[in-house]
Amino acid sequence: MFKNVAFKLDAEIAHELTIKSMHLLGPWVNNTPTDPRFKLQAMGLNFKSPIGLAAGLDKNAAAINFLTYLPFSFIEVGTVTPLPQEGNPKPRLFRYIEEESLRNCMGFNNDGADAIVKNIQNSDRREKILGANLGKNKLTPNEQAQNDYATLYEKFAPHSDYLVINVSSPNTPGLRDLLGDIGLREIFQAVTEKRKNFYRPLLVKVSPDMNQDELTSVVNLVKEYELSGIIATNTTIMPDRGAGGISGKLLYENARNTRKFLLEQLKETPAIELIGVGGFSSYEDCLDFWKMGGRLIQLYSAFVFQGPKILHDIEKKLADDMTKKNIASFDEFRSSL
Repeated sequence: MFKNVAFKLDAEIAHELTIKSMHLLGPWVNNTPTDPRFKLQAMGLNFKSPIGLAAGLDKNAAAINFLTYLPFSFIEVGTVTPLPQEGNPKPRLFRYIEEESLRNCMGFNNDGADAIVKNIQNSDRREKILGANLGKNKLTPNEQAQNDYATLYEKFAPHSDYLVINVSSPNTPGLRDLLGDIGLREIFQAVTEKRKNFYRPLLVKVSPDMNQDELTSVVNLVKEYELSGIIATNTTIMPDRGAGGISGKLLYENARNTRKFLLEQLKETPAIELIGVGGFSSYEDCLDFWKMGGRLIQLYSAFVFQGPKILHDIEKKLADDMTKKNIASFDEFRSSL
């Protein structure tokens, strides 16, 4: 019923209504038990299952209580910037319902670091993992971008379980230029200094529009600066659809190819985690990723279009497969694929 009503509204208005509803319902919902066989360890953290929520849905960490009640093992909030930011002009969020895809031109709209830290402090995570996705303010020149990321790391590290450097959104002018060697190196160096004082697992989110040489450069920097992992991928650019980034089923093949390449690159360094995101819309998509060697998966567009049902479907099918094979742990299940 909620979906039928929401999909008749402007996409961003529906999104805001959803977050407000989740915020109000959050304190009143009980914990949802997770099959203990789904547990896994990654980046030194204990995950209740391999399925999480990607950044972008709960930008301001306003719905953590509700989202952690759902069968998500981990929630990533943001993207957050040091100062509050309105984002790009509206309309800036569009649905492709038949293709279960979204196009967004949001531009890191958020309430700013201080407000979001307070929201995190006032939330109940229900023993779930919380990640914070970090971005620079639009008005911060690229030459000073490292200062924004270092500031955000320092603010959010004490209140998050892991942090993500986001320089791969297509909606902030010039941001993707920082995916090059020089830009990333300066950011990693600045954040590494902060990590010496307060350690948290740190990842970088990459674009599906990068070529293999560019991806290899990122992998080498991740190894050099001893980051904990890579998130693959952000949204993709499809000029024929309009400005902004595309997520959902339209992104899947491009994102899958990027993930496949990166998993090959990371075979010799299993301590570096690859979190898969981008176009996952079924249990079969998850199985494919696990067969390729991945483990943790984030959902976004599929959750928007299918609702919590997709989480229950994945859990049920995973449990059924593990029971059929008489397997008692997720890592053992992955090894059997």
